[in-house]
Amino acid sequence: MSSCVGRFAPTPSGRMHLGNVFSALMAWASVRSQNGSFILRIEDLDIRAHNPQYTSLLLDDLQWLGLTWDKGPYYQSKRAELYQDALLKLKQQKLLYPCFCSRADLHAAQAPHASDGAYVYAGTCRDLS
Repeated sequence: MSSCVGRFAPTPSGRMHLGNVFSALMAWASVRSQNGSFILRIEDLDIRAHNPQYTSLLLDDLQWLGLTWDKGPYYQSKRAELYQDALLKLKQQKLLYPCFCSRADLHAAQAPHASDGAYVYAGTCRDLS
């Protein structure tokens, strides 16, 4: 395996639609073309958005499409301890700081460069605390 790692991270909020299929297929094909590793992560943290009954249907759909994964499925709701450990390490390295910006402030700071939906934090609050 190469060092290339890709992932598909759907929220099980309904049956797979063409957008899900396209996203999964592109991620899977990109990784496979580079002999990489494909990870399936289930985004089940938002209780309002996710529906557990759709998780098994999602897995069935991916298998039916022939999209196999090398690692996972990882359920975000079952990985809290892993994330807490990572946060603790960052805190110990003094790499955490509070951000006091509103979402509107963050969005405005990106304009007009955020047309692709990818936001990079400018570090506005980095030296305030």
